Amino acid sequence: MKNSSLHVANINRNLRNAKSDVLVDYLRSENSSITVITNKVAQQSDMSIIDNYVKNSNDINSLQVNEPRLPKFKSYLKITSISFFPHSNSLKRLTSDDIEAILKQNHIFDNISLTSKPRVIKVSPKFDMSIVWIDIWDVQSSKNAKMLINRCFNIGNFITTIRGANMNPRVSQCKNCWKWDHAIFSCKIQGAKCVKCNGLHKSEHHREFGWCCKANPKINPPRLETKKGKPCPHLFKCLNCCGDHQADSNLCPF
Repeated sequence: MKNSSLHVANINRNLRNAKSDVLVDYLRSENSSITVITNKVAQQSDMSIIDNYVKNSNDINSLQVNEPRLPKFKSYLKITSISFFPHSNSLKRLTSDDIEAILKQNHIFDNISLTSKPRVIKVSPKFDMSIVWIDIWDVQSSKNAKMLINRCFNIGNFITTIRGANMNPRVSQCKNCWKWDHAIFSCKIQGAKCVKCNGLHKSEHHREFGWCCKANPKINPPRLETKKGKPCPHLFKCLNCCGDHQADSNLCPF
């Protein structure tokens, strides 16, 4: 870029005149964009000064330059104390679409953009409450997240609270015991459990070791042995939510 040092000096002069403590360190032109490196995170007022200079510069074609924007970062939040069955007189569970509709109707989420679908996780099979994890677009200073953390708002008759969360808060399901909240390397059980029957054998060995596939003439009615080469035809309850699916099924609310 021609005269980049001169442009840097001119922009910094304008920033100092506006009593900003942000300074431009480097300016680079790339195809249809200009990259501006500053000494600290720029605010919207700083961006306006830089944008105004670019648009009025004689040797920069402003028509070929994208609208100014700060680099995007992700912030991770969770919303607590939400009923898993929010609909009156209904057992219809809370969905990601429900959460998106709720956030759009609440003014504290104005100008907040989600990076992905909210994730609704039931607290426990025995409780009717849930936690909602949301990822939002933010700036490096986490301004948007800081504005939301510890704020409360109503969802129906429930008062919910927004908390900060760690990156990727939903830990991968343990492939050893098929429980949540820990990864396989920190699993405390010895051996492995079957995702289908919860038996003490690996899931891939279910057909050979699962009790359901072995003959048992003593029960009523007698259970026949599953024929060799045939998959297990039996159904089990999920060990996490007691639903009619395997513990690793996408149908599980956990």
